[in-house]
Amino acid sequence: MNRLISDNIHLRAIEPEDLQLLYDWENNTEIWELGNTTQPFSIYTLKRYLETCHLDIFENKQLRMVIQTNKTKRPVGLIDLFDFDPFNSRVGIGILINENKDRKQGFAGEALSLVCTYISEILLINQAYCNISEDNKASIQLFEKFGFEQNGVKKQWTKRRNKYIDELFFQKIF
Repeated sequence: MNRLISDNIHLRAIEPEDLQLLYDWENNTEIWELGNTTQPFSIYTLKRYLETCHLDIFENKQLRMVIQTNKTKRPVGLIDLFDFDPFNSRVGIGILINENKDRKQGFAGEALSLVCTYISEILLINQAYCNISEDNKASIQLFEKFGFEQNGVKKQWTKRRNKYIDELFFQKIF
């Protein structure tokens, strides 16, 4: 049984062939606010990232996987594990489904389900968390569906144009 494959998607390691894909996604200004990005990534920077992304999560403290469809083998997004803290047994999760046409297709839910199984059964982690802007209703619903509970609010945390948005803190104990 492969814990990184579901009916419609599988989570795979990033490959050198994903360079252009990463370049396009990381430089999409429409999603920069999700990752607090304020400047473009160069090909050089992404090549250097690709040289180290193969490192073990215990060494690198992060893991990024491509969300790829089983049917077409097309990458539709990324799922990130970040701020990995094995001592305190916790990790952050972030999900990107890049194109609007691929959203609301169940890909993010299947990816979150797979990564939660990976976190709890393979990494043996006690808890996962995520931070979601208060106006990102789809992400809030997704994480709540998979047992994440809102445990905090970071008031006026993110500046978006000329206003500040609260960021919600969600946590799941396995």
